This record gives sequence, C-alpha cells and structure tokens, in this order.
Amino acid sequence: MTARMALLAGLLATALGVAQAPAPSSGLDLAGFDRSVRPQDDLFRFANGRWLATADIPPDRTTYGTFAELADRVEADMRAIVEDLTRAPRRRPGSPEQLIADLYTSVIDEARVDALGATPIRATLTRLESARTMRDLATEAGVLTATAGGGPFAVTLGVSTTDATRVIAQVAQGGILLPNRDYYLVNDPAFIAARTKYESYISRILTLIGRTDAAAAARAVVAFETELARMQLPPVESTRSASAATVNTLAELSASMPEFDWRAWAKPQGLDLAWGLSLQQSSFFRSFAKLAASTPIDTMSTWLTVRHITAMAPYLSRPFIDARFEFFGTDLTGQTLPRARWKVGVGLVSGNLTDAIARLYVERHFPPPAQARARRIVANVIKAYREAIEDADWLSRSTKSQALAKLTNLSLRIGFPTSWRDYAGLQISPTDLFGNVMRARRFDGDFRLSRVGGGARDGEWLVSPLSVNAFYSQGMNAIFVPAAFLQPPLFDMAADEAVNYGAFGATIGHEITHGFDDRGRRYDAGAIARDWWTTDEEREFARRASGLVTQFDAFSPIEGSRVNGTLTRTENIGDMVGLSVAHRAYRLSLGGKPAPEIDGFTGDQRFFLGYARMWRIKVREDYLRQWLLAFPHAPYEYRTNGQVTNHAAFYEAFGVTPGDKLFRAPAERNKIW
Repeated sequence: MTARMALLAGLLATALGVAQAPAPSSGLDLAGFDRSVRPQDDLFRFANGRWLATADIPPDRTTYGTFAELADRVEADMRAIVEDLTRAPRRRPGSPEQLIADLYTSVIDEARVDALGATPIRATLTRLESARTMRDLATEAGVLTATAGGGPFAVTLGVSTTDATRVIAQVAQGGILLPNRDYYLVNDPAFIAARTKYESYISRILTLIGRTDAAAAARAVVAFETELARMQLPPVESTRSASAATVNTLAELSASMPEFDWRAWAKPQGLDLAWGLSLQQSSFFRSFAKLAASTPIDTMSTWLTVRHITAMAPYLSRPFIDARFEFFGTDLTGQTLPRARWKVGVGLVSGNLTDAIARLYVERHFPPPAQARARRIVANVIKAYREAIEDADWLSRSTKSQALAKLTNLSLRIGFPTSWRDYAGLQISPTDLFGNVMRARRFDGDFRLSRVGGGARDGEWLVSPLSVNAFYSQGMNAIFVPAAFLQPPLFDMAADEAVNYGAFGATIGHEITHGFDDRGRRYDAGAIARDWWTTDEEREFARRASGLVTQFDAFSPIEGSRVNGTLTRTENIGDMVGLSVAHRAYRLSLGGKPAPEIDGFTGDQRFFLGYARMWRIKVREDYLRQWLLAFPHAPYEYRTNGQVTNHAAFYEAFGVTPGDKLFRAPAERNKIW
C-alpha cells in the first residue's frame, strides 16, 4: 500500500467511526542514543551514549542505571502507599495497615531516635562485655545472626541436594567488614588507606559508646579480621568450595571443630533443630575455630561489638549514622550523601513487612494482563530452549532427554506468590524504632526457621515481589520473576515484542541457563544432586566455556585492573545462552511473519538495542574496584558488547563486517548451544 493509499484508508476509517489500533511503540529510548557512535563498533554506547554523557549518579548511590531507576520508581510507589496509610484516620491494631504505618512513622521521628543515643544497644553491649567463655561468645554470635544484628557468618536456608523435602542451613565464610579479603592483605595504596580509615572508624564508634581504650581495641579488631581474611578462600575458590560442600550434623561439627561451641552458636537461631548444616567453605571454618580458641576473649567480644554497632547504626542516633556512612559510604565507595530518611523508612517496611506492602503494590501497579503476557513470553523462551538443546550435537540423546525433563519440571513463579504471608503476632510501635527492627527480625527469623523441620513448601517465594531482578533456584528448579521487575524498559506492555524479548526474554533465558550451567547441571529434574552428564559432555562444556573466560579476561574498565573471566564465567554463560535463546524465541513469536520496522529499526535491531538498553549503568570508580574483585557479574558494558559479538544474528542485524570494532572472526565466537 502506498503512503497516499494508507492516508486515504485512515481518513475513511475515521469518517466511518472505525477505531484504529494505535501504532506499536518500539519501546526504545531514542533520546538516550548516541548516533555519533556506530552500533557495529560499540552497541552499548550507541544505545546509551547520550544518557551516559548527561546522567549523574545520585549522591546517595554508588551506581545508577536501568535497575536503579526502576528501584527508584518502585520506592516512590511504595512511599505513596505507605504515606496514604499513615494519613488514614483509623487502623485496626495488628492489621497490615497498622504495622506498615507505625513502622514507617518510627523511622521518620528522627528527634526521638537521636535523643536515645546508644541506649537501644546498651543491653547487647553489656552482654558482650560480660562474655567470659567461648560458649558465651558463641551464644552472642548466634543471637546477632538470628536478629541480623551483626552476626559473623551469613546463614541461609536451602534444600538438601539429596532429598528435596529437607531444608538445611547453609553457612558462608565471613567475619570481616571491609568489602573483600584483598583490602586486608594487598599493599595497594588504596587498600592501605582503607585499612587506616577502617581502624579510625572502629575507634570512633567505640568512643561513642564510652570505651576509653578505643584506639588499642580498634587495632586488635583489625588484626583479628586480617587473620580471618587470610583464612578466607578467594571468590573463585569460595564458589567451588560451596558447590562441593557437604552437610554435617551439629554433633559432627562439634567433634571435628571442638574449639568453637557450635551448639551454643546454633541454638539462638533455632539451627539446633536443623536436619544438617552445610559449611560452604569448610577450610575457613576449621581455621576460624582454631583462631577463636587462641584469641583473647576481650578481642573477640570487641569484634562482635563493632559488628553489632555497624549493623544497627542506621537505626541509632545521628553520630552513629554519620560514622558509618562516612566510612562505608564516602571513604569506600565515593558516595557523597546518605539515603534520605523516607527511603530508609520505605526500605525498612519493604524488608520486614514484605508481603504486606507487596500485596498493596501489586493491587495498584501490576494488572493481570501484565502477568499473562509475561507468561506467554516465558513459555516461548522455554520452547526456544527446548529447540536449542535438541540442536546441541555434542549432547547425547540420553542427556538431552533428561535436560528436556528438567525444563518440563521447571516451576515458573511470575509476579507474586499465590498466598500472602500473615504477620499476626508481630508488635510494631510508632515510637520504638530499634525495638521494631529487633522484633521484626526475630519474627522473620522464627518464620524462616519454622521451615527447618517442615521441608520445602510448594509455591513458596524465596524473593520479594518488590525486587527489581529475576532469580533461579537450583534446589527448587524454579524461576522467580517479581512484579517490580516487570516494568519498562525491561518489560513494556505498550511496546512491540522485539525489545521485550531483548530484555525480559534474555533475562529468562539467562535464569534458565543456571539450571544447566557448570553448577546447575549437577541437579536433575527432581532438583536432586546427581551426575547425569557424561564425562565427555562435561569436558566439552568446559572447553566451550573456556573461550568466554579468555574473552572476558581481556576487558579492562580501569587502567591496571581487568575483569576476572573465571570469577564471572557462570554469569557470562547465562548471558550468552540467554541472549541466543531469547532471539530464537523472538523469531518464534513472529509466527513466520516479517517483523515491522519501527522508529527506523528492524525487529532484530530492536531486539539487540533492547538488550543493550537493559545494561545501561554508571558506576563510581571506587565502587568499580570492589566490583572487579568480588562480583560474579562482569561490568555491564561488557555484558553488552562482549556478548553480542558471539551471536551471528547481531552481525546480520547491523551488517557487522571485518574492520568493525565488534567483529569477531567466526572461529573465535563462543557458543554453548
């Protein structure tokens, strides 16, 4: 149809009163493009360059970009809900509305909090100062862990790898407050300066609670944490150790590591009832037990005191807040302002009354059609994944069959849980911030630990519907896509599907891949740990993945620092396969019809531009240094430019040829399936 004919048809339809469907939106942020950059040379900057040049990282953040923008949007939506509730004339005691409004009010009343000084933590500090035995210290460490009040080791609940009906406790190495072991051990000028400032921070907060030996005590704590850092496994080794971790009973731990009182540590958390504990880095814990036995009780007591004050500082008076922010915010990351008080309040509500506020958020901001469309995209990605597995000529028919069975058993949890949690029994007061925090954390801890004896629950959600992220659980063979994630530009109800598949579809493909990557493939369709790949297949998988390690090792976002291709390998595999499968799924969604051109871009071009738009981000350099040391994800620039060079469809979409900066010879392109 010519342009003249199309115009006449449109005028006729209008004259006859026939409603015309609105023209589809591309979903692209055209204003953020930098058209002085060729997509064949730098897709990341072509799609995001103008935004990168003009956007500022907010002073209360270390990074800013797509996911932070969406988190801000969710935060503002929650603020509106919370403040509507605080203005309501009557709230039934114990109702979700009362709990939300009063918890938020207790945060906003800064004058009351400031007047209390260190009083809220005095009881815990007194117990720590009175500790005289290893049992005393282990008990207090368990209490602090149970209340998220500065416990030394992170404890999470997981499903047994041998029996999916049993819940176990997973315990990770820890005990240090600097971002990474290298901050204690490497004599880089930046790390030396961080250690000096950390010691000053410890001395400062100990002075705030009236310690007259603050400087000497600070030196002792830093020395103790330095020893812990030496014992910690580096990130790559730590991940390998966690993958091979075994489950032990408390009796077995007490027998093999008698220097630390594991029973006293476990009891306040309810872990004495657990079927078993999995120490994710067993060598660290063996060394820790010996170090604890040889360290003066006073030093360990002060170490726990520092951890408790640091954990609880956001809910104490201004001097504690300032001390914590000036070191952990400004000194370590370059952040220039702390979070606004209302943001602290909203964060506390969403973290401790998650289902109560999420239910209200879903009612306002997540309509049923959005969930239905998201499910259609996910179903198409799974269909494409089936095809990709079938096409993998290096997998045997038996392995393919088991892989397809795992896909069939994949549980999809889109938007929000089918049933919401009840907060009956939780006491929240508008005038007791610290008490609210402690009661809410204990309430949540009791709720989580009630699972220890009861096994995994069908339909259970492991993440908040308010999270701007998506997740895969190996132990449950389930994907979680929170409602807060399903909003533009990651998922756009008003847009053509190309961008939705490039962002949301690639995310789903990434998460599914975690069920078949170097760790996920060790779990079968029933989420039981079992080797179901042949030795040759595992060897071939490792060979194919090694190319990604080499590729990402070459990227250097900061002079003198490089991406760790081994550390980021698993996530890079997820990105590469996820992008490939999502593109296949996008083609399937077209049903054999040609994609329309919108905003001057073909469907395939919009697909890759949507992918690039998802990874839009700016990062403070101080924080990027931490990122490169410890984070399992590569910086987002390389998640874009590094990944698209492995996909033939990208070359076809943009006409990439030898001489273009994003060209990789076909033999150098990486592919799993």
